[in-house]
Amino acid sequence: MQVAIVGAGIAGLACADALSSAGLQVRLFDKGRGPGGRMSTRRMHTELGEACFDHGAQYFTARDPEFAAVVERWHGLGIVARWPEAHADAWVGVPGMNAVIRELARPHDVTFAAQVRSLFRGTDGWWLGLATGDVGPFDAVIVAIPAEQAAALLSLHDFEMARIALRARSKPCWTGMFAFAEALETDLDVIRDRAMVAWAARNSAKPGRSGPESWVVQAQPTWSQANCEEDPQTIAPLLLASLGEELDCILPSPIAASAHRWRFAMSNGTGDTALWNPETSLGVCGDWLLGPRVEAGWLSGHRLGHQIAESTVSAQRRRRTA
Repeated sequence: MQVAIVGAGIAGLACADALSSAGLQVRLFDKGRGPGGRMSTRRMHTELGEACFDHGAQYFTARDPEFAAVVERWHGLGIVARWPEAHADAWVGVPGMNAVIRELARPHDVTFAAQVRSLFRGTDGWWLGLATGDVGPFDAVIVAIPAEQAAALLSLHDFEMARIALRARSKPCWTGMFAFAEALETDLDVIRDRAMVAWAARNSAKPGRSGPESWVVQAQPTWSQANCEEDPQTIAPLLLASLGEELDCILPSPIAASAHRWRFAMSNGTGDTALWNPETSLGVCGDWLLGPRVEAGWLSGHRLGHQIAESTVSAQRRRRTA
């Protein structure tokens, strides 16, 4: 059985792991230039060397026993470390958040810079419509991208799945990234839930980081929504000013500064773990189903992969005994 997965973030890769472990063939397609998605790490060259910023997910927790066991394995590989300054149960990727995605993607067939624009189902199976041409056929397709993007692909093939995706409204997030020649005069490494700032952190204080003093500032969802269509050059100085206000200090001029808009940053969840239609062999997974956490994305993909694998094995047994 050949399965295509649209999206190579934490959910898509967890699903791929489960399917591959059951002997199914998997190909993943992701519009990003490389591993990361919302667990990306941005790098900027400065006069003091390379500055690194985890500009998506800031950390993750591991409360589910299955996921906790996987995180301990990552810990043994040296690609994650605890970060108690953020949360008693906080983990971060090492040397960046995208280390986890790189490790998960390593054993799989992943095509990056490949945006799937459409799905269509022929007599020989599922096909993916890419800018470079059609790819297929596949026996099944898994959609593992943000809800609003998933709805567009699902609408012609499964109205109920598309309806659920449209119900899961994602909130945007503007993120600022700033590097400085010297450490800022503050004992704080983390700021939470202030007027305009939802989160700010000294990224260079995370375990396993190197390079100059670097800070990540993430704006509140309401502010991000109100300024969603502004350009990054307008947003970056505003986020820098908000950092200075919350630290109550005069900031030096940064040696690197940038802003990134996550249009589909967080969803409140729909209450579903994953979606699977065995009649059409079409499935959906992602953190927007369970909630806006890395762990939720992994659990959604992992459980969908096992559900598909189990149904495939059962179908094969029925055919053999028929």
